[in-house]
Amino acid sequence: MQHRLDITKRSLLTGALAVGAGAAALGSMMRDAHAQLLESGIDSKSVLAKIKKGGALEVGYAQLPLWFYKDAKSGELKGVYKELVELLAKDLEMTVNWHEVTFANSTIGLRSGDYDLFGSSATYTVPRATVCNYVGPLWSKGSLAVIRKADAGKYQTAADLNSADVTIAVNGGSSDEQRMPPLFPKAKFMAVAGQHSMAAEPVRAGRVNACIVGDTEALALAKRNSEWAVIVDAKNPFDKRPNTWMIRHGDVAWKNFLDTWCGFIAANGEVQRLFDEYASEVL
Repeated sequence: MQHRLDITKRSLLTGALAVGAGAAALGSMMRDAHAQLLESGIDSKSVLAKIKKGGALEVGYAQLPLWFYKDAKSGELKGVYKELVELLAKDLEMTVNWHEVTFANSTIGLRSGDYDLFGSSATYTVPRATVCNYVGPLWSKGSLAVIRKADAGKYQTAADLNSADVTIAVNGGSSDEQRMPPLFPKAKFMAVAGQHSMAAEPVRAGRVNACIVGDTEALALAKRNSEWAVIVDAKNPFDKRPNTWMIRHGDVAWKNFLDTWCGFIAANGEVQRLFDEYASEVL
């Protein structure tokens, strides 16, 4: 009887020790898992580190119809990319501080740290990509030429503008200022400062033959200036390129996160839905 009692005691003791060891191991695993949640591996200087600190997302923008613009009546910011920025901030549980700039100084403000993301419709160019990092992309855009209705018979395709007799206006600081001269090597060019719509003014005044802007911007310009403006071969935008947001070089965590987020939001149809919604309103 005593022998059986000793065995039972030893069994209970061994079981208790085993349970205790298991609990200790489980506690250690939970502490390790908790530490992994706390230590994400994100550089403390990364924009993503602001999430843990409850910081605001600083966003620069330049105005373009449909993508990012102020409503003429209410002054409210609207647009496809404006709504996507707000959706991004909501997912990150951050607030947004807006910084209005022009396309000409968009990369300067980004590199100097005025904002963490340029959220307007930035079309890819190699020179820009050497100084700022593109994410995504979210969309792709081409270009279209706007001319006077009186010249509609003269310029029926974009190729007709590639002539020594033609002067083309582009928005200063835009991707078109860099991309169009190689595509129209015979034509002369005029860079017009300010918002993209200013490129249409010398066309209206007859000082140049055409202006080239993004496809959606051309459609908006022609709609607003229907008394004199027409688009050259409107169904065939040329020089299609990725269109998306820009960030600073060097923030690997922020870049990787945004690439994946942009892929997610494009794949689930949200970008297309917003584009269709604003196209029906603006264009």
